[in-house]
Amino acid sequence: MRLYRQTVEDFGLYAGLEMDQEQIKRLRTAAGQMSAKMRAVRIVSASSISKRELERRLVQKGEDPKQAQVAVQWMSDLDLVDDAKTAEQIVHSCIRKGYGLSRAKQALYEKRIPKEFWEDALADYPEQDDKILEFLRARLSADADEKDIKRAIDALLRRGHRYGQIKKGLEQLSFDAEEFPED
Repeated sequence: MRLYRQTVEDFGLYAGLEMDQEQIKRLRTAAGQMSAKMRAVRIVSASSISKRELERRLVQKGEDPKQAQVAVQWMSDLDLVDDAKTAEQIVHSCIRKGYGLSRAKQALYEKRIPKEFWEDALADYPEQDDKILEFLRARLSADADEKDIKRAIDALLRRGHRYGQIKKGLEQLSFDAEEFPED
C-alpha cells in the first residue's frame, strides 16, 4: 500500500504497528482518498479542466470512482475547479487562436464543459472577420489558383468559421467565391 505522509501522520503509523481489520479498512479508504486528491491536484495544475473531465481522468488513471468523486468535490470546495471559469478560459483561448464560434463550441464539448456554462462563456464572442482576412492574406497570393483557394476555405471551415464569413473575406480580397458553392 502506498501512503502519503499526511495519511501516515493521521493514523500514527510506525514500523511494527499491528492493526485490526477495521483499522486496515479505514487506512485503505483514507489512502485511496489521499491518492485521488493528490492526483487531482497534479492534473489541475497542468491545465484547466472541467469537473466531469477531472473525474473521468482520475478513474482512467486507476482511482476508485467514489474516491474520484470525493476528490473532485474537494477540489471544487477549494475553488480549484470551476466549470464556469474553465469555459471562459477555453473561449478566450479560441478567440486568441482566431477560431470561429463553431470551433469554440467544439472545444467546450471536448473538454466536457456542461452546456449550462456555454451561453455565458460564448455571450461576447467577437466576429472573426479580421482573423479570416488575416488568414486569407497569409495563405493566398494575388495569383492563387482554385486549388489554393479551396484549401484556404477548407482550413477556415475546420477552424470553425461559417462559409458566409469566409466568402465575404474572399470577396473583400477580390477573389471570386462564386466558384465554390456552399457544401
